[in-house]
Amino acid sequence: MAHSASSSRHRLANQILDFVREARLEQGCHLREQQLGDLFGVSRTPIRRALDLLAERGVVEARRNQGFFLLRPFDALHRIEIEVPSSADQRLYERLVNDRIAGIIPESVTQSEIERRYDVDRVVMLRTLARLAEDGLVERNEGRGWTFRSTLDTAVSLQASYDFRIVLEPAAFLLPTFRADPAALERMRRQHLHLVADPDIAAVGNRHLFATDAAFHELFAEFSGNVFLFRAVQQQNRLRRLLEFSGYGDRHRIREWCREHLTIIDAVRAGDLTAAAAAMRAHLGRAHDAAPRLAPTMPSDDRPHGTEVEV
Repeated sequence: MAHSASSSRHRLANQILDFVREARLEQGCHLREQQLGDLFGVSRTPIRRALDLLAERGVVEARRNQGFFLLRPFDALHRIEIEVPSSADQRLYERLVNDRIAGIIPESVTQSEIERRYDVDRVVMLRTLARLAEDGLVERNEGRGWTFRSTLDTAVSLQASYDFRIVLEPAAFLLPTFRADPAALERMRRQHLHLVADPDIAAVGNRHLFATDAAFHELFAEFSGNVFLFRAVQQQNRLRRLLEFSGYGDRHRIREWCREHLTIIDAVRAGDLTAAAAAMRAHLGRAHDAAPRLAPTMPSDDRPHGTEVEV
């Protein structure tokens, strides 16, 4: 029970960090417990514990009789993530995701199959499935089964996805409705500069890398002013989401795609949208070339282990 409370505290701290970044809060901002509690649907006590943890990590400052105040601005927190202590739930979560990517388990599984294969307590299993559903990775079937949501898990689907994106995403820059938000563009630029300059890029979490990449592609889709294009890019990111958990093995390639992203950002900042479109097309082509060679069909027993997709 104590371990579960500790994990909840760490997860809530990460939710607060996400809120700070999304709300673009500046240094010195007062983080009010009641407001955060209302936002996340919890009481002030767990919020206070999470803020205490952030204070221990130097993100906020606890002032006597005043509350908690942000010590660092939102754009200095792009790489901060509070690692949740390992638990039975987390271990099962990771095993299910990795085994699905490797093709060890089928697309649809029953609760009894999970219990038998992983030899886990029923309560742990149900909590883990609930988390997977909350993260958008599985959905409940009729009855007692669960299905992993569609992902890019064959050479055919991966090729089709890149072909689609190469047609779609460069076109966003050339639409007459394209309008860039300079502030949002600058924030994205700074995030990428931090990654490129990071001497220990191997220590950057996969979740953060995927979030940065997905946000980059969605940003320009949003700038296009075309809601259908934006939703299509969001859907492609959802299809890639499961593969995030298998890891980004080639950290040299990560630095390369960051630089490619920066080339696109700088072209937009300079107002050269034709160059931005060409750079996006080249970037997606290189990303496809760097992607793993998946099997053309989907026999579950023959799927490669440790599948990963470069962004």
